[in-house]
Amino acid sequence: MTAIYDCSVDSQLLTGMRLARGAIGRGELVVLPTDTVYGLAADAFTPAAVQRLLDAKGRGRTSPPPVLVPGVPTLDALAAEVPDAVRELVAAFWPGGLTVILHAQPSLQWDLGETRGTVALRMPSHPIALELLSETGPLAVSSANLSGRPSATTAAEAEAMLGDSVAVYLEAGPSGSGYEAVGERPGDLSSTIVDATALGSGGLLRIVRAGVITRERIAEVVGEELLAPVAEPAQADAPTERTPDGTDAARS
Repeated sequence: MTAIYDCSVDSQLLTGMRLARGAIGRGELVVLPTDTVYGLAADAFTPAAVQRLLDAKGRGRTSPPPVLVPGVPTLDALAAEVPDAVRELVAAFWPGGLTVILHAQPSLQWDLGETRGTVALRMPSHPIALELLSETGPLAVSSANLSGRPSATTAAEAEAMLGDSVAVYLEAGPSGSGYEAVGERPGDLSSTIVDATALGSGGLLRIVRAGVITRERIAEVVGEELLAPVAEPAQADAPTERTPDGTDAARS
């Protein structure tokens, strides 16, 4: 069984972080704490590692993982364009529980799956995650659970689902304690995902997953007029689309 390193113990923190850096460098998977839920991480620029992440979760390439970044400079490096409204959202909610979908830099040498030229970016508000990101660079990170199962809020919960598919587990206590579970799924502490790809052509921001950052808080920053109307509940036979970490969202 893969070891779980307790990051509240200095010796385990040092060992766990060293092993996590090495695992990422070898294209292996690491489970790490974030401010929302625990994440399953891989080097974003190693296609085999990203595929390993999808395989571990039981997902296909139509569910590309988001990318965690250590700060705004990396946002500018990975996104083709960052509209003013996105900069306002980032200033208000990063580091934190907001993921933003933007058009990716076309020159990027990576393969996250069937992204249609976009990338979902977030800067997490957790010291362990930020320290690892500062040393590894951008990480493809999806919630640390099997597809269809609840998101893990401890490394032990993640290990029970993902087992030996992960090289290193970093434990830092229950995640999500700074948020209320106000999203669309009861008890879920996932980030809110906002699609900003239409802004450059005069379109609207679209919330594709309601999470810990509410629509009301987003509207306070950018104005309600910039947000697409709330979609009607999906019918049983309505087509669905996948958010970047695989959550189903009704088409709007």
